[in-house]
Amino acid sequence: MQQTTESMPQPKAATRSRSLEGHVTVPGDKSISHRALLFGALATGGTKINGLLEAEDVLNTAHAIEAMGARVEKSNDQWIVMGRGVGGLAEPKAPLDFGNSGTGVRLMMGVLAGHSFGAELIGDASLSRRPMGRVLNPLIETGLEVTPHGQKTLPLTVRGAAAPLPIRYELPVPSAQVKSAVLLAGLHAPGVTTVVEREPTRDHTERMLRYFGAELSVTQNGDATEISINGEAELTGQPVDVPADPSSAAFLVAAAVITEGSDITVENVLLNPTRIGFYLTLKEMGADISFENERLAGGEPVGDIRARSSKLTGVEVPAARAPSMIDEYPVLACVAACASGVTTMLGLAELKVKESDRLAATSAGLTSNGIANVVDGDTLTVTGCGPEGRPPGGGFVETHLDHRIAMAFLTLGLATDNPVTVDDTRVIATSFPTFMDLMSGLGANLNGQPIAPSVTSSGGNGI
Repeated sequence: MQQTTESMPQPKAATRSRSLEGHVTVPGDKSISHRALLFGALATGGTKINGLLEAEDVLNTAHAIEAMGARVEKSNDQWIVMGRGVGGLAEPKAPLDFGNSGTGVRLMMGVLAGHSFGAELIGDASLSRRPMGRVLNPLIETGLEVTPHGQKTLPLTVRGAAAPLPIRYELPVPSAQVKSAVLLAGLHAPGVTTVVEREPTRDHTERMLRYFGAELSVTQNGDATEISINGEAELTGQPVDVPADPSSAAFLVAAAVITEGSDITVENVLLNPTRIGFYLTLKEMGADISFENERLAGGEPVGDIRARSSKLTGVEVPAARAPSMIDEYPVLACVAACASGVTTMLGLAELKVKESDRLAATSAGLTSNGIANVVDGDTLTVTGCGPEGRPPGGGFVETHLDHRIAMAFLTLGLATDNPVTVDDTRVIATSFPTFMDLMSGLGANLNGQPIAPSVTSSGGNGI
């Protein structure tokens, strides 16, 4: 079948740029946007959402709750969800399509665990390869049924229970998605549902559940944190102001840090302590970054991030920091390529089960651009080209339909001797549809002539 223009890959090349300057606001946080829609659907009354991320991943969640009876409207820049109450959603008449969104489908599994009807869950080719077992396993303990029996990837059909069982579940690996799914199932269960985590993960679900009226407690028990929710809950619709996404802001901040003479400010960014590991790491590397105008908004800390070009030095990033910056490792690896010395990133197992095998894709992209790197198990080591030299560039990067790989290597191309080409930029729309325009507005050159792939472009050191 002949491809249409819309379905054909859209390669782009980033070339070495002059200083980036300006004040900018990136789109709303994806994690909070998903949750605002889902909690609004489970609440009684209306939830008014300002700053919702209008990207494909989030809009697929909006379509899903609409398909189950929640009314979703947009008035000017505000989204309004008229909820059905906890346990009040209706059986969808067609499969729920989550596209590329792992967050959307995994949180929805927790919602569906408390509804006694079946729903077929589907996604695109990338999402259909991603493992769902670690979310399904605890939900099955609550009474969720999965068909085909034993299925751990999409497509699959789930059927919840009229009265899910409350469970106590210790996370085998840090995962905010698993924690959130179990707590959402616990909303419907008689009794108390508890999630135990040994390492902190992003806590947006806990904050927002409390904000919507759930009875939720967080206690320390030795080295473990126990999050408990009282079931058979009632949620009430609330206004939600979605702050800017720190994972999206990371690309602009990284670009400023590695591009000579740059000085930018990204405004109104979420600064939740469970989400700022990337910025802490950049500061350790010597980056000139500051948090300004810090404040609370809707129960979440927010502020402006000012970033200026910097001389960077490689560091060791501990495995314990991974949950707070798991989405930022590809762009951190690109920043590390511009630093002096070696940057070692530990504990990256989670990268292997993202939209792509991000660890392999990051290593291959670095290699294609002449940057020495080694993958050893769950560790990535990058040897930088600074302080006086620059990464060679000139490579062709296969994104594997992964938006963060595309954005990370376009960012790298702003500081390399030769252009960096990514094979397809269409996938960026899943999380950051205004990325190209915002970067260009700051002065980034993303309109270079794409180079053709070489026969060795998909290789990588240590893989």
